[in-house]
Amino acid sequence: MDRNGHRDVTEVPFRPSVGAPPGAAVLDFPGLAARARSHGLDVHAPMRLAFHQLITVRSGVLRCSVDFTEYELTEGGWMWVRPGQIHQFRSALGAAEGTAVLFPPGYLGAATAAAARLDRPARLPLMVPEGAEAEALRSLVDLLENEYRTMSGPLEAHIEVVRHLVAVLVLRLAHLPGAASGDTAGSEAFRRFQRAVERDYTRTHRVEDYAARLGYSVRTLTRATRATVGCGAKRFIDDRVLLEAKRLLVHTDLSATAIGERLGFPDATVFTKFFRRRSGETPAGFRARASGARH
Repeated sequence: MDRNGHRDVTEVPFRPSVGAPPGAAVLDFPGLAARARSHGLDVHAPMRLAFHQLITVRSGVLRCSVDFTEYELTEGGWMWVRPGQIHQFRSALGAAEGTAVLFPPGYLGAATAAAARLDRPARLPLMVPEGAEAEALRSLVDLLENEYRTMSGPLEAHIEVVRHLVAVLVLRLAHLPGAASGDTAGSEAFRRFQRAVERDYTRTHRVEDYAARLGYSVRTLTRATRATVGCGAKRFIDDRVLLEAKRLLVHTDLSATAIGERLGFPDATVFTKFFRRRSGETPAGFRARASGARH
């Protein structure tokens, strides 16, 4: 609850599966639904995850949304939902067969996290590997599922085997074409900028403020951001603010005035103008439309 008595966005933490070793969870879709029920959750409700969730479909079609964008997974498709994103299954899990791999931040070693670029945003959560990559991923998931379920040998060895297999899976997915932001000369500047925005976007929306704090020029930040994610620094800041505004509008009872205040706008009018300019509708209109789509 915030100081005005409104509920905050519900964050779903990572919990080990009952009777399973700690660390990751590797589940088929019925198992994923059962896990949600055991934790008192509706598997088809929107959830703000505090862990990574990798989903692949073997057969059928599965519709999902990630941060208000709709996606459709078909055979061989993968979806990577990252911590802090809002995810919702938009079709019945029974309409498809597949696997979900869940793991919390910090589960993989520092070297793997760096090589998989876990500190950078994915361009798209949906990936469709082809050819040899698709075959390799299918074989890897089969191996991971078998190891997770059989738990042969000492528990400590089993836990490490699962961890290493998840690391291989993450590294392969992270380096699929289009799956991750590319390395550029400006990527270090962008990574510092990204971390600063995530920390301070409710305090300032000005590129000049971030540039001064980080010791870069506005031009350098703009170039680095455009090279890494395809948009300028100001657009990157505004995109993050808009995303959080949408999250709060849909998943809390906060008024538009309170949301604008939380996000660093001087008054409700400025927030409404920003939201309308960036999304094409008012905060109230977006909330009504999004709420209708959920029912």
